[in-house]
Amino acid sequence: MTEAKIFSCSQSHDLAMRIAKGFGAKLGKIKFSNFSDGEFQPSFEESVRGSRVFIIGSTHPNSDHLMEMLLMLDAAKRSSARHVTAVLPYFGWARQDRKDKPRVPIGAKLIAKLLESAGATRIITMDLHADQIQGFFEKPVDHLYASTIFVPHIKNLRLKNLTIASPDMGGSKRAYAYSKFLESDVVICYKQRKKANIIENMELIGNVEGKNVVLVDDMVDTAGTLTKASDLMIQRGALSVRAVCTHGILSGNAYKKIEKSNLAELIITDTIPVNPKSKKIKILSCAQLFASTMKNVHLNKSIDKNFLN
Repeated sequence: MTEAKIFSCSQSHDLAMRIAKGFGAKLGKIKFSNFSDGEFQPSFEESVRGSRVFIIGSTHPNSDHLMEMLLMLDAAKRSSARHVTAVLPYFGWARQDRKDKPRVPIGAKLIAKLLESAGATRIITMDLHADQIQGFFEKPVDHLYASTIFVPHIKNLRLKNLTIASPDMGGSKRAYAYSKFLESDVVICYKQRKKANIIENMELIGNVEGKNVVLVDDMVDTAGTLTKASDLMIQRGALSVRAVCTHGILSGNAYKKIEKSNLAELIITDTIPVNPKSKKIKILSCAQLFASTMKNVHLNKSIDKNFLN
């Protein structure tokens, strides 16, 4: 059988270590040469000829993280690896998935083409900002869902009068999926943005009085949407508000907003390295989910068991 080798981009080294441990392999040796002008060059310090290579790295900004992934994919392709799988726990630039106004790029489509041109023969990622981004790729995409991790955790909280909430209209499908597994009601927030990361107005569709609410979203960036939604729900009579978000970007003054808000807890995964500066933040690891998926891909087995049914 083709040998599997796992390598890590520098930004996801800790997560890659946990994934490799779950896979039952050691991380491959890779060396980075850094030039004084900021340019860098990765090189594999072991043969990958004829191997199935997994390269693990989230592509959150800055763009060096994406560039590192592209260079490693190209190096693996040029080193005669048989299969090259890009493992992107967080697929960055995914919010640019369509033209929402004239004269703007479709960034997610561009990133998909770059990954394929660099040498990726398969993509493994989790909770894309929009499911249809899978269609930007010509190569196979294994799209995992953090609900596999979050739903058992929410069940273990044993919250009475549980209600699942979506912080915006776009996340309603995700909220309904969670509610199905948790057998709960759903409420939705309707927001109008003034511009990126700034919300002008928010309204609540549904009743949260006397409920323990769990907000679900794919990412938390500046935390403006989540904190505004939690404050609105407490005003409308909710007993408590928690949030589960797959990708904890937590930029700007996100930590300050979370601390000041009515959020009881924010639960995220470790797709992006985070040093939580708030006691309200809890991190669940996605390493075992990725390790299991990668193992099944390597053995040409179905990955059905990694989804909630």
